[in-house]
Amino acid sequence: MLTASVFRQAVVSGANNITNYRQKVDELNVFPVPDGDTGTNMSMTINAIIPALEKLDESASAAEVAACVASALLRGARGNSGVILSLLFSGISKGFKEHQEIDSYAFADSFGKGVEAAYKAVMKPTEGTILTVARLAAEKGKEAALSTNDIGMLFDIMLREAQKALEDTPNMLPVLKKAGVVDAGGQGLVYIMSGMLSVIRDGIMVEASESSDVTVENFTTAVAEFDEEINFTYCTEFLLDRTADSDENELREYLMTIGDCVVVVGDEEIIKVHVHTEEPGNALQAGLKQGALIKVKIENMRKQHEAAMEQAAADKEAEEEYPAKPEKPIGFVAVAAGTGMQELFIELGVDKMVKGGQTMNPSTDDILRAIQSTPAETVFVLPNNKNIIMAAEQAVALADRNVCVLPTKTIPQGLSAMLAYDPDSVASVNHENMMDAVKHVQSGQVTFAARDSEFGGHMIKKGEILAMENGKLSFVEKDINKALVKMARDLTKAVEDGFCMTLIYGEDVTEEQANAALKQLENKFDDYEISLVKGDQPVYYYILSVE
Repeated sequence: MLTASVFRQAVVSGANNITNYRQKVDELNVFPVPDGDTGTNMSMTINAIIPALEKLDESASAAEVAACVASALLRGARGNSGVILSLLFSGISKGFKEHQEIDSYAFADSFGKGVEAAYKAVMKPTEGTILTVARLAAEKGKEAALSTNDIGMLFDIMLREAQKALEDTPNMLPVLKKAGVVDAGGQGLVYIMSGMLSVIRDGIMVEASESSDVTVENFTTAVAEFDEEINFTYCTEFLLDRTADSDENELREYLMTIGDCVVVVGDEEIIKVHVHTEEPGNALQAGLKQGALIKVKIENMRKQHEAAMEQAAADKEAEEEYPAKPEKPIGFVAVAAGTGMQELFIELGVDKMVKGGQTMNPSTDDILRAIQSTPAETVFVLPNNKNIIMAAEQAVALADRNVCVLPTKTIPQGLSAMLAYDPDSVASVNHENMMDAVKHVQSGQVTFAARDSEFGGHMIKKGEILAMENGKLSFVEKDINKALVKMARDLTKAVEDGFCMTLIYGEDVTEEQANAALKQLENKFDDYEISLVKGDQPVYYYILSVE
């Protein structure tokens, strides 16, 4: 049986465990709109129970403890992950009311009620998140409860299933697989359940480390935890004092028309609201129709994300040992401009990026510092621009480790080289394979004339569209998309048995424009597999590779 005392200690132990690991959970939200506050949100949410439980009489029943925990979590919930966590415990609380004694079946049934509440509260449940981890754990628990009355064994089985589900989240959400991480909210839940199991099964309370102190009173950065990108600027959260006429569904339906990530939940006294929107004022006005405002928090997620990323980058650079000690045989340095482009190279295995490209060539020292910061015995350097190759070559003699410059002249050549890398082969074999890949890729760029000039006997006016094929000016056009299609036709003629194109669009091209360009290419080259990538690169409207 699960007593009130054990349940109280178990929840505190779970809170301490997520607090100890919150930074690790934060770091999972990377990629792409990192948002890296899931661990902090979950930690601060569940830590709201500590002062609430301290005020609760020691003789309180399991149902009273569960109700106290659920109420504190609802009031302290932060971000989507925190709200879902509160809903799980809200369901447990409702389930506990129905049972005088909390045996294994009652606990599994109550946990299942929490999962149901969480799914109902989220308008568009996404599998591969904390929801999936909780659901599969609950289903396994109900199954196991039929064959055991040992609460410790039951919870152990549920935790194992949660861990298994967590490990499978990258297969459910492509963005997780792409980033090479598991779902942050799911990981946070596993840490909480692990802390609870320590008490339920072993009678050992997980203690919070001194370095993991959490101040519950302060609002934290709230960033979209289920979105690959930030679709709305303002994260708006508020608490309402419920009235007899309050209509949660009406409020939820309206908020869905002005934003996303809508969560509206409540108990007998309050309503908790969370929405990402461009209209925070309208969200508050809609809330006032349902009750009096108790607490309001509005945050500009874009600005906070930028600040967080800048600080994280600065902290990481300060902590890194320079020169870095070799920890692996081969590492990579690449030069590129544009956040999307740099992220793409990192996804392919590049260790250090040097910001640069056309019109902003990095110095030898810039490249040398990147080489010295790469923890590898041999460092391959991809300049990705013909005007940067020499600067990279100058760094070879200055480095304290083996350096090999691959003379890539374009971004597509650099990408093809990285795709040809085999971690199981030695440096010399990789050099040969990567250079061979470079030879088989055709590269093109669509840009503009920065000044009046002459080409092929024809005058080029400033602002006209230029097509560069394999680093050389090919022709002039008036229309960007016409130039792209014509350039693609030229490049495909130079590739025998070609089957793959990659279209990378720059910072001056909207997603809508890029998709229109992609459609034109697909209509003209239906025998090619064409991928669209947001590169954010300056200067070039489009970069195209054909292989």
